[in-house]
Amino acid sequence: MVWAVLRRELDRRGDRQLTVVDVGGGTGGFAVPLAEAGHMVTVVDASPDALAALTRRAAEAGVADRVRAVQGDGDALAELVEPASADLVLCHSVLEVVDDPASVVAAVASALRPDGAASVLVAGRAAAVLSRAMNGHLDVAAALLADEHGTAGSRDTLRRRYDAPGATALLAAAGLKVEEIHGVRVLADLIPAAAADGNPQALIDLELAAAASPPYRDVAAQLHLFARRPAP
Repeated sequence: MVWAVLRRELDRRGDRQLTVVDVGGGTGGFAVPLAEAGHMVTVVDASPDALAALTRRAAEAGVADRVRAVQGDGDALAELVEPASADLVLCHSVLEVVDDPASVVAAVASALRPDGAASVLVAGRAAAVLSRAMNGHLDVAAALLADEHGTAGSRDTLRRRYDAPGATALLAAAGLKVEEIHGVRVLADLIPAAAADGNPQALIDLELAAAASPPYRDVAAQLHLFARRPAP
């Protein structure tokens, strides 16, 4: 689903070479294919090991000259990326773990040129509650439901989770206009593995059909928001 949205944006830009920033891009799962498509990509990540793997991956793909690795975490993004320098910023699975998500989103918005786009992927709160409850962890589900940030305490690996209105408001506060919201893994984490393995194409078709449709979208494991910095 994420790639489907990104491809539409790339098609919209035609043959133009884009400047892309991938915040928390790790080993290059998005960066290397974007570089292979002809775009210039800067990956910002806190892990030196992930960046080393990214560099090897880019070299093996023949796009080392179009991929730049920058060590740093999301909270320092404003210091690592020039304002108004990017056509596209990816911020996937970052806002759940940073100290101050509002400042990171503000830095994402600042990094974008006017009419530039942001692809933001966040953990879904409703999915976390449902999955814990279905697995019998009712106390954890209750904690997730009650906590204002959608976290289950100090042992939780994530500091916060989002619903669609909350994530939209976060981006809007930074001046970004959300154009699309899709669910990622709407049903895949809820159905038995045997059913998924037995007919994977049917699952893919069902996921795509449900991805943009509330209330199904809103119980996805992750929410993908595609937003734009308005042109003057």
